[in-house]
Amino acid sequence: MFKKSLLILVSIVMILSLAPATLSAQGDPIVIGFLPGVVDPFYQVMELGVNAAAEDMGVQIITQIPQTWGVEVQTPILDAMIARGDLDYLIIAPTDKDQMIGPLEAALDAGIQVITVDTFLGDGDYVNGPVTFPISYIGSDNVEGGRIAARGLAAAIGGTGKVYINSTNPNVSSVEGRAVGFNEVMANEYPDIEVVGLDFNLDDPARATEQTAAVIAREPDLAGVFGTNVFSAQGAGQAVIQAGLGGQVQVVAYDATQLAIENLRAGVVSLVLAQKPFDMGYMAVQFAVAHAAGVTSLPKRVQTGFAIIDINNVDDPAIARFIYQVP
Repeated sequence: MFKKSLLILVSIVMILSLAPATLSAQGDPIVIGFLPGVVDPFYQVMELGVNAAAEDMGVQIITQIPQTWGVEVQTPILDAMIARGDLDYLIIAPTDKDQMIGPLEAALDAGIQVITVDTFLGDGDYVNGPVTFPISYIGSDNVEGGRIAARGLAAAIGGTGKVYINSTNPNVSSVEGRAVGFNEVMANEYPDIEVVGLDFNLDDPARATEQTAAVIAREPDLAGVFGTNVFSAQGAGQAVIQAGLGGQVQVVAYDATQLAIENLRAGVVSLVLAQKPFDMGYMAVQFAVAHAAGVTSLPKRVQTGFAIIDINNVDDPAIARFIYQVP
């Protein structure tokens, strides 16, 4: 871990020593495409990081943000970005770890280098795995995030009871990892906690509310819910509020949106995992610039870490700065 951190630091130092107007190998200003998964506060903060880095480093950013999540939405946008013919790099959150391999190989064939953020392709091992062409994956260790969420929810419900997972889409590396880590901890560390189900809301908070409400009706002794992303936590929290069970059914929220923090203060949410999307976006641009400058030692995987927010530290400035602030 120390060697990896040192490697990143050396790369950043090299980047910051470059001239403000960074050029591609052809001598033109670098053009970087940014294609996240969907419009939500997490990716909006990531966009802030991308834009800040672009301004600092003198590169051009072409941003396209899908209105809804899915391969069928992201792929045509990707194809249009490739067809522009001017992109040198692409920073993307693939909406499916398998189905987006082919479309992104087409980007590579068109001369566009790929950096994945938040979500990855294949198994995420870009050194020895089935997919190795991206420069790097920059994002959270989502399996560990799921473990943290499980332990936090277990503590909130006293180590016993029924819990439920509301997630977004199948075959997406980020939320899949979170559910894996959550289930692993519950199975191995908390024999008195039963996970009663997992639903996919397809990034629709209204559907997440309906799904969670149905589980509450089916399991009147439900003790807790894990919402694996922005929309899942939002919908789960709304269902708990509508049922009048705030504080009785505990919610752990992945992603530190303003609403998640409001629900934390109201006692509906017991724990919030803040990812670091600004860092992901900023570092991805740094990696593109470093790669263009000839840096060959960029790590293939960078984990950006978490801030764990609860009612005891939410007002601590050192922690509160990780709450997602969207203009």
